[in-house]
Formats: sequence, structure tokens, C-alpha cells
Amino acid sequence: MFTGLVECCGILLRRVSHGPDATFTIGVKERFASELSLGESVSVDGACLTVTLTQGDSFRVDASSETLSRTTLGDRRVGDRLHLERAMRLNDRLGGHLVSGHVDATGRIRSAMSVGKALELFIEAPNEVLRFIVEKGSITVDGISLTVNKLDQTGFSVVLIPHTQSIVHLADKAAGDAVNLEADLIGKYVERLIGPHLQSAKSLPEGLTLDLLSRKGFVRP
Repeated sequence: MFTGLVECCGILLRRVSHGPDATFTIGVKERFASELSLGESVSVDGACLTVTLTQGDSFRVDASSETLSRTTLGDRRVGDRLHLERAMRLNDRLGGHLVSGHVDATGRIRSAMSVGKALELFIEAPNEVLRFIVEKGSITVDGISLTVNKLDQTGFSVVLIPHTQSIVHLADKAAGDAVNLEADLIGKYVERLIGPHLQSAKSLPEGLTLDLLSRKGFVRP
């Protein structure tokens, strides 16, 4: 489990394919690598991967065919920068939000607009992610915990303050570039639990209708 607060950016030093799978060697600050333990989880651009080797100022992870096909990691090449975060400790402050590191889908940068010193990014997202997004809620983009600023029928926007821009490389992406998206974990569990009951108005408490829930923003028409 992660918080979506990126600790640093690493560099993809080597990529070795093993049939449909791949092994990544990632270069980082030596202090970051030295604190990793064999077998622990690390978020790489929002995807939870397992550390298989640490050596000096680099570490190695394996990515399965499922991970490569479902995330942007399948397109990563030597020299690319990667957002990195170690797993959270239970006694740490939760500065972002609960992030599992299990990417739901990829989206694409639609456009970017300066807002003072901040940068507002508009991101197109598939319906399987949009259904869980609410304005001012949380969303994970390439492993970064961000607040949804605006929401429309095809995507959403987030605002990167100068401090965030100095740590992550999301602002370097251009229109059309793909990003990893993970919707709010709590929202997904809520839908899983109450979703079947929303299929029939008879299952709803008296006075509560699907139309009312839709108008209040709890469900999509």
C-alpha cells in the first residue's frame, strides 16, 4: 500500500525481455536503493512491483505481461524517468490517499494550461475510471496522489503546484502521452458493496431513488 507521495524519480538503466515479461534495472540515489529490501514492494510510475535485487545506486524489478499490457511500463525505454515510492508504514502520516499500486487503466494527456505558477493538466480517462471520479476527490496519476480539480464526460483535470512540479516529471508530458490511472480504492469497494442494490429501485430505502442519487453526484446516469 502506498500514499501517492512520490519520493524521487529514477532512470530506467536497462530493460531485458523474457518472452512477454521484462526485467527493469532502475538507477536512483544510492540512499533510496540502500533502504530497499529484497522482496519488498515499490511503486514504479504507480505500478506496484517487487524488488528482486539491489546493488549500489540501482535496483531491479520484474514486470509481468499483465503489468506491461495494462500500464505505460510496456512503453518505457532506457533513459526514461520513473516516479518511485516505497510502501507506506502503518505509523506514517497519510499525506496523500490510500493507493494500492494496482493500475486500473491508462489515460492520455489532453492539454495543459498555466494557472499562475501552477499547471493544470487535462486528462482523458476511460469510463471504467471516470465512474469512480468526483470533483475534489483523489486520483492517482503515474503514482502521484492528486486532487481532481474539474470533471467532464471524457476526463478530468488536476493542478500541479510548483513544489510538485519540482519533484515529478508529469509536467514534461505532451498532449497524447499516456499516463497510469488508479481510481480511489474506497470508491471501488463502495460500488462493489452497494452496486448490486442499485440495479433495482426496489432495493433502495424509501425516498431514495436512482434519480436523486444521480442529481447529487453519487452515481452516473
